[in-house]
Amino acid sequence: MAQMVFNRIEKKYLLTADSYERLRDALRSYMEEDEYGLHTICNIYYDTPDYHLIRRSIEKPVYKEKLRLRSYGIPREDSKVFLEIKKKYNKVVNKRRISLGLQEAYRYLEEGVRPEKDSQILREMDFFLERYPLQKGLYLAYDRRALFGKEDPEFRLTFDTNIRCRWEEMELERGDYGHFLLPAGCRLMESKVMGSTPLWFSSLLSSLHIYPASFSKYGYFYKEKLAENPLESIIRRIHSQQDEGGKAC
Repeated sequence: MAQMVFNRIEKKYLLTADSYERLRDALRSYMEEDEYGLHTICNIYYDTPDYHLIRRSIEKPVYKEKLRLRSYGIPREDSKVFLEIKKKYNKVVNKRRISLGLQEAYRYLEEGVRPEKDSQILREMDFFLERYPLQKGLYLAYDRRALFGKEDPEFRLTFDTNIRCRWEEMELERGDYGHFLLPAGCRLMESKVMGSTPLWFSSLLSSLHIYPASFSKYGYFYKEKLAENPLESIIRRIHSQQDEGGKAC
């Protein structure tokens, strides 16, 4: 059973189409695109019937956690997928995940049939499932490009576009269609670093008037479902970059 553990600081930024192109040009001297190129990531977020996990996350507590099932591309019945626990404490993100067969993961999450191969991470997931009565909460997919630093490969940037979700037919194998969140051409960038952010990157963002944004994909779709219409605030935030040298989507 493959196990992976990640500890890092993550920051998010909303980019206009123009800001994205100018940033990509400037990054060519410092970063390279990873081997996967543009690829699609599909997720099922599991939550309680009253959406306790995402409601708590929106409140911005010091500690928060979530569980999701992830595939890279649309999986087949016999595909391998990743079951992840993602925790955030005092701005540091810890992600722990294991690889399972798609049907094996469904049986574990929804029928309580435990995988045969034991591990520490699986036992942590057992405890998570004991604490919360989980069910499928949201299907969420996006198209991603990832870059890594030439001098420091642990410094990574990801750019997500076509962020989309659905509340029905949430199985991963059903396809990656869904309701779109951001205007066409806009992207969500995330920086992922183990230690301090490179000085050159901070200076570059400042010169391009790109600033961090508090943003949760799942959180905004959840608010939209409750008719709070967060999309208007997202568009206003993106368009505000026009005055700082960016071009609206």
